[in-house]
Amino acid sequence: MTADAMTSTRRPAWRRIAGVVVLAVLVLWIAMAVFQRYKPLPDGVSVAMPERAAADVRFLADLTWVDANGERQVEQRIFDRVLALIEGAERLVVLDMFLFNDFAGQVVGDDMRRLSDEVERALRARRAAVPGLRAVLITDPINTLYGGIRSDRLDRLREAGVEVVITDLGRLRASNPAWSGAWRLCCRWAGNSPDGGWLPNPVGPGKVTLRTGLALLNFKANHRKTLVADTPNGWVGLVTSGNPHDASSAHGNVAVEFRGPAALDLLATEVPVAEFSGASLGPVPAPPPVDLEPRRGTIQVLTESAIRDAAIAAIDRVGAGDRVDLAMFYLAHRGIIRALERAVDRGVRVRALLDPNIAAFGNEKSGIPNRPVARELVDAGIEVRWCHTTGEQCHSKFLQTRTRAGASELITGSANYTRRNLDDMNLETSVRIAGSAGLPVLQDAADWFELRWTNPAGRSFSLPYEAFAEDSVLRHARYRLMEFSGLSTF
Repeated sequence: MTADAMTSTRRPAWRRIAGVVVLAVLVLWIAMAVFQRYKPLPDGVSVAMPERAAADVRFLADLTWVDANGERQVEQRIFDRVLALIEGAERLVVLDMFLFNDFAGQVVGDDMRRLSDEVERALRARRAAVPGLRAVLITDPINTLYGGIRSDRLDRLREAGVEVVITDLGRLRASNPAWSGAWRLCCRWAGNSPDGGWLPNPVGPGKVTLRTGLALLNFKANHRKTLVADTPNGWVGLVTSGNPHDASSAHGNVAVEFRGPAALDLLATEVPVAEFSGASLGPVPAPPPVDLEPRRGTIQVLTESAIRDAAIAAIDRVGAGDRVDLAMFYLAHRGIIRALERAVDRGVRVRALLDPNIAAFGNEKSGIPNRPVARELVDAGIEVRWCHTTGEQCHSKFLQTRTRAGASELITGSANYTRRNLDDMNLETSVRIAGSAGLPVLQDAADWFELRWTNPAGRSFSLPYEAFAEDSVLRHARYRLMEFSGLSTF
């Protein structure tokens, strides 16, 4: 056989082998992506806890506005309460906080508060004052850049006796399956190292590994913001949209504080997160049986997709002459948007107060998803205003309905209304409060929304829709692709 003949027979063989290898890799990639998107959730995730009596429930808000001189003003209450509850804890305090760091990006300003320092000091001081106190911090691995840096803050808490639990995000479903399928095959097994790399640290000095960036592209998070503590006045829970994060300290946020059995329900939702992350909160008190006697108002703890289901149900319950008020950092979930549009068709007045999505810690953003979504809402007959932000974010996640008959529902907490936040990918916690519109917590929530919608007394909280109107068909298509595929940070 000649050399030319031998070569001609070898080439097809190598091509066939290469083709088989490429096909096998592609099949594995797709199979892993599908599995990671639809795999079973850990037990205890995505739950609606029982409705409880709404006793001792408070609505809290951090307000940010622009004064008559064009200066940003900040009024904060939420983390003052967090610090007070830590300082009153007697046997157990559990915090689950997404961002707990001083990563500042490019944010500067005299109104930035060192929230991470304050919460750290409070935990360490309470542990020193009450040696028998069990203090547990559950947090997201973003605070160590997915193992790519050391957190001196978390190390100090450990040295003080605080149990630090880094959430095992690998147990959650993939929000960006196109990448997560490949990452599981090629990169996850390599782990990470805090000893430096060759890429710039995106949040501070020094270098990080390529593995840090690759892990970030999964876009997974334990996005919860909760606190549970036993105090001299009984068990107390707090659910908020705010983080103990210095660069977020000027953001507008809301919270609900409550006591009694619902606080134990909140604690029960944190038990499985600790367990699948290699820790234990047990033994913890079990919530008492549900009291089914009629009551003036109820409170219910919701996590993950139970938040979505409750929000859509609340919107679908209102009718002609009723009202829906929404204040949201990210609004992109198609089911929520369709529910709002259906409500308008039934004669409901719907108002949406949205962040313009133009800034993130000193960096400019594209306006996606809120600006193209707002165009849809306006076309459907929904009233839209923009938060008047000056570098900070309008970070609340708030939905309230009010009926002509005098009933009201409020859903608020950590969850943005996006696919990632509501469809069992992130970990999220919100609360639902229902009852008479005159219930103080519901009236306070309604007053908070009205304040920000109407700009009284020379304080500019919001701007008209025209300030950030968006008519780009291309940008709307980009939002829809990002929402569908998971190739986004919202």
